[in-house]
Amino acid sequence: MPAADITALRESTDRLLAAVEKLDDSACAAPSLLPGWTRGHVLAHLARNADALVNVLAGRPMYADAEAREADIERDAPRPLADHLEDLRTSTAGLERAMADRAGDQWEATVALRNGVTDRASSVPFRRRVEVELHHVDLGIGYTLDDLPGDFVGRQLENMARRFSDRPDVHPLELRAGEDRVLRTGRAADGEEQPVVVTGTPTALVGWLTGRTAGTGLTASGGVLPPLPPL
Repeated sequence: MPAADITALRESTDRLLAAVEKLDDSACAAPSLLPGWTRGHVLAHLARNADALVNVLAGRPMYADAEAREADIERDAPRPLADHLEDLRTSTAGLERAMADRAGDQWEATVALRNGVTDRASSVPFRRRVEVELHHVDLGIGYTLDDLPGDFVGRQLENMARRFSDRPDVHPLELRAGEDRVLRTGRAADGEEQPVVVTGTPTALVGWLTGRTAGTGLTASGGVLPPLPPL
């Protein structure tokens, strides 16, 4: 059982809920930092994502399909703040129950996520924490990349390096987050194409790799950061 990840997820969720409780209906309807989404869209997505991860743990499809996922978010986005909070608390509690009901060996089972992605069930708490932490930033209510917990940033940096590894649409990259931390990702470099060396703090690297910044605080060999595909 990934007990430490479940505890960390609960702490991240509590921070998010405490921050959202301070908003009002007009703030909820205002634009978020994600293009085309209000804060209500972000909150609706977080609630439906919790429900989707319950489906994953139960062996059901994460979402019925991409169109249904988007329609649910659009349907729920305009609601008043009180409705968003109730929905988020209810969906969070449902995911917590699903995790609490899972026995030891069940965490080693392979589960199906979106777009053909599979992983161990034990990855679900951290995957949910990624949603909670990054979308807390996306709300644009004072919680920034610099506020992300250090343990989360380190894990997410490794997570993104794995995600982009061997991707033909990602230029070979060598990520340097300090003298002793070097991660390689992107498509394999050949003799003619050397990796772009990208140097910066773990937080700055995570901001760029997750599409939250255009590369603020980073330097790249050759002076230009290569483009990254949308997540």
